[in-house]
Amino acid sequence: MACKTHSAPLVGQRPNSQLIYASACSVTPGGVNSPVRAFKHVGMLPIVVDYGKGDLITDVDGNAYIDYCGSWGALILGHAPSSVLDAVADQMKRGTSYGATTPIEAIFAERLLRHLPHVDKIRFVSSGTEAVMSAVRLAKGFTKRTKIMKFEGNYHGHSDVLMHEALVLPYNDIAAAQEFFRKTPDLAAVVIEPIAGNMGLVPATLEFLEMLRVETQKIGALLIFDEVISGFRVGLEGAQGLYGIMPDLSCFGKIIGGGFPAAAFGGRQEIMDCLAPLGSVFQAGTLSGNPVAMRAGFATLLEIEKEGFYEKLQAKADLLVLPIQEEIARRGLPACLQAAGSMFTLFFGMNSVAKKEKLDEERFKDFFQYLFARGVLFPPCAYEVAFISSAHTTQHLVKTRDLILEYFDVAF
Repeated sequence: MACKTHSAPLVGQRPNSQLIYASACSVTPGGVNSPVRAFKHVGMLPIVVDYGKGDLITDVDGNAYIDYCGSWGALILGHAPSSVLDAVADQMKRGTSYGATTPIEAIFAERLLRHLPHVDKIRFVSSGTEAVMSAVRLAKGFTKRTKIMKFEGNYHGHSDVLMHEALVLPYNDIAAAQEFFRKTPDLAAVVIEPIAGNMGLVPATLEFLEMLRVETQKIGALLIFDEVISGFRVGLEGAQGLYGIMPDLSCFGKIIGGGFPAAAFGGRQEIMDCLAPLGSVFQAGTLSGNPVAMRAGFATLLEIEKEGFYEKLQAKADLLVLPIQEEIARRGLPACLQAAGSMFTLFFGMNSVAKKEKLDEERFKDFFQYLFARGVLFPPCAYEVAFISSAHTTQHLVKTRDLILEYFDVAF
């Protein structure tokens, strides 16, 4: 379903990207270190980035793209913000890793806990996968149980326990979950993305989360919120603040690393104190609490704490999202745009995510290629979420909005 050529200028050729990717394929599986980077879902040569600044990334061939991946949600301030770079440069002069405690760990932890009233203690790790894996291990140790419940479409990292061993139920299905609770009183924990970001953007309903909170408390299981994506993205208190529901354990990542590998899990003191060296649940990491990552995360937190930050970010999102939603509704297009704060997904082939219709992945592929050729980078998979940063300019948001509306004219 090839699109007509649009009058907007197209990006240039990518010979350097081709050569570098071919070289990478000879030494790395698929030429990438994380599968979605291969652009397999959109049938294209993947982007090979040279540098990023603000809301743009530039590839090794000199082509610039308005970036809505933002390192998969980590870069809420955009690329290379000066406040983060300055903090990182200062730390690097002092050393990059010690394998020992540094002052910034406690300073950053205390600052994070100001925004998380249910979290008494927090422990830093190096990735979202590690955070959720560790929280599940802790939940098993605390409850002395082994069974874990998760939900279809939720991704919690690639650990075996959450990809293959957990008991999987349908997302947002209250009746199915209640029946499961009745049959499984020996459950250790329920793990959920309160705002799912790996099957496209699909928020949990308030009623569903309230039910999980009640049912887990009835049987003594822990409720774990995976807020690796939504944490500090939809607000300083994350999705749990928006919903007003307090989980037993929470997992954070992406934004709290400020563009560096850092994540964390935290919860009530009685649970967290089961971790070694206080308790018997062992968890460790050579680079956990890495001072460079901590300085970057702390600098990012200071920026997003500023008055009006999230209101301004929402205004940017509305500028892009609302006209597209209105056009879809006006024309009755086979699509829907789901948004939560500065996160959004444009689904093709369905009018509502609640109806479980099959995504039109071929249409998304065509859509992605159309935008990419015109200098706009969306996540290269129909099941991923797009992100807006504080660095996105009005000019670039309007350009993106207009290109999407023009694509509708061409495609439908």
